[in-house]
Amino acid sequence: MTWQRTSRHYLAVPADELWEIVGDPRRWPIWSGAIRSFTLEPALPQQYADPQVSRTAQEVQVQGAVAVVGQKGHYLPARGWAAALHGRTAGPLHVTEVVAGRSLAFEQPAPGGSATRVRWALVPHEDGGTTLEQRVSVSGPVTPAVVMSVAGDLVKDWPLAVTRLYRMLRPEPDPALLKVVIAGGSGTLGRSLAADLTTRGHEVVLLTRAVDPQLPHRQVAWDGATTGPWVEELAADPARTAVVNLAGRLVDARPTEANVTDLRESRVRPTRALVEASRDLPVPLARWVQGSTTAIWSDAGDDRLTESSPLPTGSAALPQMTGVAQPWEDAVEGANTDHLTVLRTSIVLQTGSPAFDRLTQLTLAGLGGRVGTGQQWFSWIHVDDWLALVRATLGLEPEVDLPDGILVAAAPQPVRNRELMALLREHLHRPAAPPTPATLVRAGSVLLRTDPALGLTGRHATSAVTTEAGFEFTHPTLDGALRDLTS
Repeated sequence: MTWQRTSRHYLAVPADELWEIVGDPRRWPIWSGAIRSFTLEPALPQQYADPQVSRTAQEVQVQGAVAVVGQKGHYLPARGWAAALHGRTAGPLHVTEVVAGRSLAFEQPAPGGSATRVRWALVPHEDGGTTLEQRVSVSGPVTPAVVMSVAGDLVKDWPLAVTRLYRMLRPEPDPALLKVVIAGGSGTLGRSLAADLTTRGHEVVLLTRAVDPQLPHRQVAWDGATTGPWVEELAADPARTAVVNLAGRLVDARPTEANVTDLRESRVRPTRALVEASRDLPVPLARWVQGSTTAIWSDAGDDRLTESSPLPTGSAALPQMTGVAQPWEDAVEGANTDHLTVLRTSIVLQTGSPAFDRLTQLTLAGLGGRVGTGQQWFSWIHVDDWLALVRATLGLEPEVDLPDGILVAAAPQPVRNRELMALLREHLHRPAAPPTPATLVRAGSVLLRTDPALGLTGRHATSAVTTEAGFEFTHPTLDGALRDLTS
């Protein structure tokens, strides 16, 4: 069995500065929340003269770097039980690659012939920044256990890890850049957006009901319903401040009247509080990105939906979809801002997100067949493209001129459910699977405490605005997006 995930992130720092930290794996536990400790054994004299060690690697050692090819070391995962198990069963790791200023890799053997490989690569940009790539691969019979104990955590922790890494080099944000206040920033998307903006030099503030000491971002407490001291984050310099409102409970819940009310109010109340706070500002906020969802169209059948498509009414407007999203959008009326975007986001494909993890878990468990008829449309967007769209709505992408108003965040090529499941099986290397009938989905949703409509309904939503504005998707096809996320 083989498992591999590749993560990439742009940091507004030169490659040589970044290498000072990444090139010293002993500092890995400082910036990775998935690792407790990392040590290297002293390099043997023959390793310096080993013809298999590249000249570059030997020069690195001369210049004071700490790793050479062939050198042994040890690490412990952050999870307590995983650290105990790893410490008892794993032998020493081996450094397998060192290219000065560019890449470092090591391999950790595991019982039964398994192995974990971690590789970091730095790609400099002309603007002086750097893309850091992390590739984690696991092979062998104990792959599931390794993924559960450390490899999966390395991937999920990535947005926080790169933020910590950036903060080690740039402790303070650039005061000349836009400040962004994110409501709902502790969720998967919020953390990714906070990391993306922070590592580009922006000041990011998370409004949160419960401060999490593990998050490497400045957090300000609020109740998500009323104004309070948090308003100062908007009032300090409104003309240089943007709001991104992602606040709201996860939709993965039974569609009971109580749950639907909670889903709606968890979005409407924070939005109204933000709007109320903005009205008292001396000048408008620079930008406002209001979260919403393409599920506002409920189950749209084969209709082709864009920003100008009307919303369903009557029985076609599902309470847990249109009944939640429409009041959420309406609540932003009156916001005091120079630019307002209502971002109707489709399913965001991202490792570690609830939706994507549920899809991959079902597929790996042998339940990767079509759901229901398989004809329902699946609109989606890769997280990298979603982040780029948000940057554009914040005015941070000079080449893209997006108008204010409604914007659909969806890739240009939706697929039907049967194609989605077939592609998931292909990229996760699973065989054909039997379909899951609608009756079984409804029965299973009771046990899983979820909404069967999430799998049985769909919509074909794309943006007519992004094309006209000059936005180019990095991942326009689902095949390419899944390849990126699963390799």
